[in-house]
Amino acid sequence: MNNVKIQDIKSNQQSKYEEIIEYLNQDDGYWLENDKWDMTESLFMGHKPRNKERFIDFSRISNNKLKNEVKYYFIFNSKENLLTSKYINILSTTLKQFSAFLNKYYIETKSFNNIENTSFVFKFRNYLLENGFKLLDNNKISSTEMNSIPYVLDFIQNFYDDREETEKDIWYSKNIKGAKIPASGVNGHINFKSIPIYYRDVVKRYFKTIITKKSWNHCHQIISHLNYFFTIFYGQRYKDGFIENLSRQDIENYLYWLNNDYEDKNATYKSKFISYVRTFLEYIQIAQYDKAPKKEVSFLIFQDDIPRRELNKDEVKKAKFVPEPILKQLDNNIKDLDRPQFIPIYILLRETGWRGTDILNLRYHNCLEQIWNNKEQSYNYYLCGEITKTGIAQLKIPIRNKVAEMVQQSINKAKELSTEENNPEKYLFNIYEGKLKGEPLAKQNLLQTIKRLIKEKDIRDINGELYHFKTHSLRHTRAKEYVEQGMGISIIQQILGHQSLQMTVHYATVSENTLYEKWKDTEDLELFKVDTKTNELEKVDLTSDAGENLIRYEYVKKNLDAVRVPFGVCFKASKLPCKQQMNHCLTCASFCTTTENIPEYEEEIEYVKKQIDISERCGRELWAEKNKTYLKLLEDTLTRVKEQKIIHKNGKSREDA
Repeated sequence: MNNVKIQDIKSNQQSKYEEIIEYLNQDDGYWLENDKWDMTESLFMGHKPRNKERFIDFSRISNNKLKNEVKYYFIFNSKENLLTSKYINILSTTLKQFSAFLNKYYIETKSFNNIENTSFVFKFRNYLLENGFKLLDNNKISSTEMNSIPYVLDFIQNFYDDREETEKDIWYSKNIKGAKIPASGVNGHINFKSIPIYYRDVVKRYFKTIITKKSWNHCHQIISHLNYFFTIFYGQRYKDGFIENLSRQDIENYLYWLNNDYEDKNATYKSKFISYVRTFLEYIQIAQYDKAPKKEVSFLIFQDDIPRRELNKDEVKKAKFVPEPILKQLDNNIKDLDRPQFIPIYILLRETGWRGTDILNLRYHNCLEQIWNNKEQSYNYYLCGEITKTGIAQLKIPIRNKVAEMVQQSINKAKELSTEENNPEKYLFNIYEGKLKGEPLAKQNLLQTIKRLIKEKDIRDINGELYHFKTHSLRHTRAKEYVEQGMGISIIQQILGHQSLQMTVHYATVSENTLYEKWKDTEDLELFKVDTKTNELEKVDLTSDAGENLIRYEYVKKNLDAVRVPFGVCFKASKLPCKQQMNHCLTCASFCTTTENIPEYEEEIEYVKKQIDISERCGRELWAEKNKTYLKLLEDTLTRVKEQKIIHKNGKSREDA
């Protein structure tokens, strides 16, 4: 922030301070007039006191303006649900030390906006060390609560800053139009102050390109991992400008430091520290940022550097799918939920397989559409919603008419109850009164309601214990049902809103019952039969038409590619390489090429090199090898063309042809 901008912000300071006073005057002036806030009061929205500490005590802060700014930090973040109750309670325990510190160093200061951050943090840390706190190896104070105090300063200074949100060093989700906030909450902010000043504008510029494309949670993850990247390099005495001059050796050092820091973490955890950094560096290089690496990123960070993300097989198997007997009991008893407003949410979870946050994020004005079906000559109902996790602005999936009728009833009810004041976001499943007015029904409340139903109906698992229900298990279960019904995996991917097919494949398992049914179907092929009396295999009658066809089918399936090609099907042996697949006409005896074709060779060579790079980065080793073979053939042929001018059949020069 340059000096001119600081002056602009401070010139507006008085009017902004008046906004703070106006905000504290809410609830009949309770927040402004009282220096001790009773957390058991309904005004404080039901926060539970921690360790029997009933009050948040601001009375020790002698500077009245600073006191009001601290009060504003607490109540604004509480009312806007930007901080959890637990965090508010923990932070309240710091006020004794914080007040004494402010009284010692800032008794005459007019505002937190006039305090220089670095000096504040330095003084506060030294003050705590003088008062018995210890310094940890990571250079932080041995108190999570006290390390959070500088955030108060950041928040107040950000409040006084009237610039465009993306120009600031702290971005609040509520101030960024188009930010992808899940309906279940998770607002908060993204703080760039930990990014070195030299690179801060570069990182902020990059985030402007992704902040409305990726979910807010995803952006939080990215800034966290980029922050580690900068911290570790600067911690190793690298200086401003190191990114521009990055070498492969630097990246190898980074990988070494990373693996040492997180040697106890799995591959999935560590992969993000590399993949997020690579994506960032690739983008700023392609976009030609001034501070981008000079060396091509693909030569700095290799695909093999990124550990393959792994799924814990035991976790996949652990109650991810709702067992069929329990699913039937839930479906049959869901109408008895003690909070009926959650019934349609459960039904939509079962019907669609969407995430709970996606269902809660539905809007009554655009969540149901009728789309014409040419084949059936009728309109079909589609559920329409935003999938914030994968950045799908509007996903439309078909739903049954009965479910559509239920959705329409919910739409009618929402329209009847909603006003601009109690439901400005037009949520289909909205809270219309109380402290959470204008927010969607909470997923946690749905969980608790279903758990009460499970207890009431005595729904138990195979071990005789009350079933432990999770909403996400309905998503897995629905995906499995789609598979068992024979739906194509790519269609399932689209319905579930998955970003990659690989994620969908994790759900694509079938139950033991379905496996049995499929196995029974294979008996109809009569390739063999079991004599139940002798337990011996009976031979298939190959002389019959059915037996001959089935054997031919099995042979094709196991030994031939059976690939669809233009004008027919290729039945080449699966182990036999296809000469036409990669080499085109280059190896054909009738092929002729001359120097006129050199530009075509050069263009094709560049294209194939890119294909090899893509194949290697995507882990497609087979296609990478095939393309390398093709590339060598192209380069060898080009060399011969340049030397011999013309090549035909037997390779002899035909310059006089």
